[in-house]
Amino acid sequence: MILTLGHFLSLGAMLFALAVVGIFLNRKNLIVLLMAIELMLLAVNMNFVAFSHYLGDMHRQVFVFFILTVAAAESAIGLAILVLLFRNKSNIDAEALDTLRG
Repeated sequence: MILTLGHFLSLGAMLFALAVVGIFLNRKNLIVLLMAIELMLLAVNMNFVAFSHYLGDMHRQVFVFFILTVAAAESAIGLAILVLLFRNKSNIDAEALDTLRG
């Protein structure tokens, strides 16, 4: 069986849809929200790599490295903020966090 561009795009669309469902179904746990956002970014990266391979253009794969770098920084900063929130409030429920409200 030969994998075509459509196979990769459909897999990327399914991963992206799974991440969207994860965000809408679970709005309380911040760690699951961060994981769903990372899954979205990985689905987009897979589409970039698939287009890069099938079009023979390596620029998209370089762009994927930049996206992965930003995603890693976002995860590290997000987890650091969650650790600080858990230390201060003993809870990381998204609906219970109202300290940033004016």
